[in-house]
Amino acid sequence: MPEKILELKNLKKHYPVLGGILRRQVNSVRALDGIDLDLYRGECLGLVGESGCGKTTTGKAVIRLHDATCGKINFYPKGSDIPVDIARMGRGEMKKRDIRRKLQMVFQDPTTSMNPRMLVKNIIAEPIRACETLSSRELDERVRSLLRLVGLNDHHLLRYPHEFSGGQRQRLAIARAVAANPEFIVLDEPTSALDVSVQAQILNLLKDLQQKLDMTYLFITHHLLVVRYISTRLAVMYLGKVVEIAETDGLFNNPMHPYTHALLSAIPDMDVDAALKRIVLTGDVPSPLDPLDGCRFHPRCPFATDLCRKDEPVLEEVGGGHKVACHRKFELVGSDLLF
Repeated sequence: MPEKILELKNLKKHYPVLGGILRRQVNSVRALDGIDLDLYRGECLGLVGESGCGKTTTGKAVIRLHDATCGKINFYPKGSDIPVDIARMGRGEMKKRDIRRKLQMVFQDPTTSMNPRMLVKNIIAEPIRACETLSSRELDERVRSLLRLVGLNDHHLLRYPHEFSGGQRQRLAIARAVAANPEFIVLDEPTSALDVSVQAQILNLLKDLQQKLDMTYLFITHHLLVVRYISTRLAVMYLGKVVEIAETDGLFNNPMHPYTHALLSAIPDMDVDAALKRIVLTGDVPSPLDPLDGCRFHPRCPFATDLCRKDEPVLEEVGGGHKVACHRKFELVGSDLLF
């Protein structure tokens, strides 16, 4: 059995909406509204969905950049079968128990996530200083080895972030993330702002580092072909909920949720017949301020029934680790309704 590293149970993140003269809370944005996910050591779990569905919020909540409203985030340190719930753990306790070092993140835009006034050698050395006590010589050698690990060299040590290309800055961000020897890294659309050729280089670098350093990834992206290349499993989110999760190839070959079908049909294809079969969703995504009853996808789903409008479907396993949250999942599989 694969070794579990993270376990999310009913994880919620609601952002308060303030109003009135006294600025009291009048509502809340339900960015995450109860998700359950298991992540296994050594895998890359892809997380996809439309903008605003809660992908980035999930990543930030997992590594405690944002505090969860409720729910559990059980983290299994390497070599331990006993999880620690970091959702309610204080910042000081996380640092004391060496959990902060083990959870890192690579942001979408490396330009805004690095101090423009710091040299590269100091940017990469900063997390090492926070976690270890090394001599100046040892620290300098560690920084140089990290640069070489991500495809850069010693000539880049005394430069500032603005002196690099977009791909090189993302390599620096990756070097900074792995500097503390983490066990788990959240990758928040690390290739979305890069050219296609540079995207391929960064993806290959991430795969190589995962094997060399035995790391686990949560890969957040809009690009389905990118996530198919790098991920071992794939989770689909819609309006703060996970609607489907499966092995990557299994989900691409046998999607069971109508929303997943719509996402996959949007992948560009040179085949004219495939373009004619494309599913075009109508309507807008419901507001996370006031989610609808029943399935959250039912206003845009062409196959919704009265049951879909009343009862919220549960994420259920249908075999082989494939989980779907849809009342009509078995009716639509293999039918001519979707394509």
